[in-house]
This record gives sequence, structure tokens and C-alpha cells, in this order.
Amino acid sequence: MISYKCGNFCLVKNSSECKARLGQINTARGFIDTPVFMPVGTYGTIKGIPCCLLRDAKVQIMLANSYHLYLRPGADYIKKSGGIQQFNSWHKPMLTDSGGFQIFSLQNFTKVYDDGVEFKSPINGEKHFFYPEKSIRIQKDIGADIIMCLDECTTYPVDYNIAKNSVDLSIKWAKRCHHEFYTYSSMTDNTQILFGIIQGSIYNDLRIQSTYEMLDINFDGYAIGGLSVGEPKHYMYSVLQSVLPILPTNKARYLMGVGSPEDLWKCVELGVDMFDCVIPTRNGRNGQVLTSIGKFNIKNSKFKNDYNSLDPNCTCLTCNEYSRAYLNYLIKSHDILYMSLLSLHNIHFMMNLMHTIREALKLDIFIQEKEKFLKQYNVGE
Repeated sequence: MISYKCGNFCLVKNSSECKARLGQINTARGFIDTPVFMPVGTYGTIKGIPCCLLRDAKVQIMLANSYHLYLRPGADYIKKSGGIQQFNSWHKPMLTDSGGFQIFSLQNFTKVYDDGVEFKSPINGEKHFFYPEKSIRIQKDIGADIIMCLDECTTYPVDYNIAKNSVDLSIKWAKRCHHEFYTYSSMTDNTQILFGIIQGSIYNDLRIQSTYEMLDINFDGYAIGGLSVGEPKHYMYSVLQSVLPILPTNKARYLMGVGSPEDLWKCVELGVDMFDCVIPTRNGRNGQVLTSIGKFNIKNSKFKNDYNSLDPNCTCLTCNEYSRAYLNYLIKSHDILYMSLLSLHNIHFMMNLMHTIREALKLDIFIQEKEKFLKQYNVGE
């Protein structure tokens, strides 16, 4: 077992073919093998899936959102219960997003100021004010292993000057988050990890500026935010090619909100270590399944008499126990069981995909395995 203090990233192996890398992050609740995909449990739960099934699926780390947990049930409530893992019975590493993305996604409820963000609760309309120090305190009280700086995520498209102002504001907030993280009295044992977030929209010069200023602050890891918000793919890849070579090799690199199978292969190839996305669960709840032979929607009538499993190469509970015909029937009958079963399968698919990627890196055959996967996946149904 590799031994190093909490928060450190250990680079295990570089690919000889590309910028992809195999690594390991140490957290207070265990090691995380990278590259890794994190399922999104916004409210501290993966909708419809108990934690025991997530563990069976080899999920290493889950993401939750401090903004939503702050509104309900409340950070103090979670703290009194022993922290988020005790509260939701996960007992494995967790990451909390600071709420910066909600500033972007719930713009009708928010106003951004230099000191922080005023917002109305989408639950009851009550006014709240988030500022960097409060975001850190909330996340520390929630008790996640990896916590994020409060940042401002811009829309796409966005004017250059607006993006620049957003970068400057996010850097100011990052400095305040960093200071608060190391001075907040309720957590003195340094078991949590703080990541900074690089912003700048599609403008590479702003991304580079943001990266260097985040490095000067010195975080445990670095996230790249503000992508996968509607921009064409080539902009995302261009940003990554500008930013990733600047980042230190001994810190984890997290690409926020990205998680299609094609993007995972490409972004790992460029040097990304961590991902999260709602695709496997949100799409599953809408009938879309991800399989080794492509993605398809099980709602389609052609599956009414298809008694095959979802994926011939999957051994999850859904594929072992139920046919496509039965799952199609559940959807047509509006039985909510299908949401759990499809979400569970999609999470298994993502975990198996990341395992395949890590094994390919161990054997140094990443490009070969990438081409093999995409050739089969793009065939579709």
C-alpha cells in the first residue's frame, strides 16, 4: 500500500503514448484510484439507489452539493448527526461542490456581489447570502473529504470582459476560502482536502491567468470548472490543452461536470484524473442506457419484445435479472422501479469503463483500448 499523508496525490504511472496518468488520492476515508468518475448525489444520495448497491458497483467516491444540503436538511443538522457519511451511511470518500455552479444554473434566484452571492431559496423563497468563508464552514460542517472553493461559473457564450471579471472574482474568493480553510476552529485535524477551481470560459489566456494565480494560492488539488455548459467540444479540449501542462504533476486534476464515455477517454488522454456528471443517473431516469455496444433509449417500442439483457457484457443486477422487454414494460407502466434499475446499470457501466481505462494505463495500452472501446460503442443499437 502506498503511504503518504491525507490530501496527497501519488502519481503511479504515466502513459508512454499520451498525457494520461494513473494515480491515487489519499483521503481520510480511504484511497481513490484515478482516473475516477464520481456519481452525482446532489442531496447526499444517488436517487433511487441504496449505498450498498453503490459499493457493489465499486463506486469509490460520491459527489454532493453543499448549496442544496445547506438549504435542506441544513449543515448544522448534518454535523450533529456525525457528518454526511454517517448521515447517509456511505462511509466512503465524498466531495462537496461549493454552490458555485448553482450561481450559474439558478440565475433567476441569485445576485452576485464582490463579497458573495445573494440568493432566494428555490424551496421557500427565503433569502440567503453565501460568501467564501461561509461556504467553507458549511462544507467543513457537512464533513466531506474533498471540498471546493466558492467560485463564479459563467454561461456560454459570454463576453470576454465578463469572463475576465469572473476570473478575478473567483481568485479573490479562492484566497478567502484558502485562508478560512486553514483557520476555521471546528476542523483542526486537517483531514479534509481543499481544491481550487480554474475559470475563464473558452478564453485560453484567462484560463492560463486563472491557473497561475490558483497555483500561487497552493491548493491540495485543482478543478477546471465552467466547461460542458454548451460550448462546442473543441473549445473544451483547447482549454484543457492550455491548462493541464501548467498544473503540477503531484496534484489531482478534476474536470467538473464532464462525463460522457467519449469525453472520459479523450480527457484522460489529455491528463485529467477526476470527473463527475449527472449523465448516468439523470439519463437513466429518462430511459437512456449506456452499454458497451452504444447508448439507446429503452422506451422505444422496438424493445417491447426484446428479451435480451441491456448489455451482454455487463454483470450488474439489472442485466443479470431483467430483460429489455421487462424494463420497457416498467417505463410504459410508469413504475418507478425502472429509474433505479437503469440508473444502477449506468453507474456500473461508468465504473467498469473507468476500471478498463485504469487497466489500460497499467499495461500501457491506452490508445489501443480507447480505439477498441469507441469502435464498439459507436456502433450503437
